[in-house]
Amino acid sequence: MVEQVSRAVRPEVGGSMRRMSAGPVADIALLLEGTYPYVRGGVSSWVHQIIGGLPDIRFAVVFIGGEPEMYGLPQYEFPSNVTHVETHYLLRQDKHIKPGARAGNQTAFEEMDELHGYMRKGGEMPRGQIADAFSRLGAVGGITQEDFLYSRASWDYITRQYRQRCTEPSFVDYFWAVRAMHAPLFVLARVAAGLPPVRAVHAISTGYAGLLGAMIRLRRNIPFVLTEHGIYTKERKIDLAQATWLHDHNDDVCNTLHDEMGYIRGLWIKFYEQIGLMAYAQASPIVSLYEGNRDRQIADGADPEKTCVITNGIDLTRYRAAFEKRPETIPPVLGLIGRVVPIKDIKTFIRTLRMLVKERPDAEGWIVGPEDEDPSYVYECKDLAASLGLNGHIKFLGFQNVVEILPQLGLMVLTSISEALPLVVLEAFASGVPCLATDVGSCRELIEGRSDEDRALGAAGSVVFIADPEGTARAALELLNNGARWRAAQQAGLERVKRYYDDKLMFSSYRNLYLQALGSEQDPAGQSIKV
Repeated sequence: MVEQVSRAVRPEVGGSMRRMSAGPVADIALLLEGTYPYVRGGVSSWVHQIIGGLPDIRFAVVFIGGEPEMYGLPQYEFPSNVTHVETHYLLRQDKHIKPGARAGNQTAFEEMDELHGYMRKGGEMPRGQIADAFSRLGAVGGITQEDFLYSRASWDYITRQYRQRCTEPSFVDYFWAVRAMHAPLFVLARVAAGLPPVRAVHAISTGYAGLLGAMIRLRRNIPFVLTEHGIYTKERKIDLAQATWLHDHNDDVCNTLHDEMGYIRGLWIKFYEQIGLMAYAQASPIVSLYEGNRDRQIADGADPEKTCVITNGIDLTRYRAAFEKRPETIPPVLGLIGRVVPIKDIKTFIRTLRMLVKERPDAEGWIVGPEDEDPSYVYECKDLAASLGLNGHIKFLGFQNVVEILPQLGLMVLTSISEALPLVVLEAFASGVPCLATDVGSCRELIEGRSDEDRALGAAGSVVFIADPEGTARAALELLNNGARWRAAQQAGLERVKRYYDDKLMFSSYRNLYLQALGSEQDPAGQSIKV
């Protein structure tokens, strides 16, 4: 699919930071994969929050997604300090290229083989060598997209790698896996080459956005900041382990928990691991939302000296009205606010409600969030609710204004199998709603506290096991049926979010981070730019 041409959305807005003589279109280019401005909630809400909370900093928004059909219209109105926007799509970029006989650049493919060798050994490729490889990707003198798709050199390289390394019988599966992995890289190379001047880039994940940040860093030698909400590589491993479009060839022989995963599935996982390492190698600082994710980043190859933690925060004043609207009684309503996708494990929430209504026939479960990302999973969830006889108890409400929803909930419930630092928990606390959440990401420290001083505030709900509807229902009953315990949890959440998760703390941390990054920026004479 042909990428959308970049466009300036507004005249540049002045701020407290001095412009470079070359006239950058923005101070910070945000590199966003599959999120803002086309997808609501989660990371997108955070991005919009950061842009709006730092009005003195000019932002460029660079969105990369799969295909245009996967996204609709922008879901956010850009604040005035967004001075540039680009939208690019990674899939089907080869449709406009006509097949034709080509010899290909044999030397360039030998250099790629050397790069892959470094990756397989876990070694760090010399900076100049990898910078050259990225700068020539898609360009004359390197591997062009036409050469990659149709040249004899490419065919020879792929078939040789298949014979030497692939342990599965299907060359067709291997061939298309290699093409699918590498095709987006040519799009990223064009984005990196064509991005107008900016003073620094900030990727909000590793993956393709992080790789784009590494490419820009290597090509332009400007600061590259990386923030991970969830750990992208871990989440892709979960997705790939469950992916039905990948077929392991030993499935027909044996399928136990002890089987080794298929070669193609493992190849995809290694691919995401390697592009994550490239992002870690070029980024500084590397930000996570809590210490557990920082530990994971270090275990995955990030330099500990470059890592730091900046927690999420929310605008407490926005939820004051929601708290004031709460009824005196405890509503027997469990709310799950999030996308209807497998990683949120909506099915466990539905099964939890089935067990809950046996003891509390007045209980309801509200599922509040977009349903357009995985329609087949949405259908399965609705079918499950109907098969369990929950049509009078379960509501699929789609995307809603959470400020209007929260006063009507008795408990916020997250049954996710993976989270980072979920904003919906903080929003619930600020609105006076205790939470139940699985023991993933920072959920335990949000509910129980992360320091002795924090833990002294008490538990703001309960932590439950993953995929445990019986235990989750039991924890919900213990709170809903005990008014004193519920109110103690409510007060603990209110105090915790006020003391530790005010968005003013987050804005201050990111303003300092950006100023430090831009303070290391070099002008054409080699002098540090002052801000």
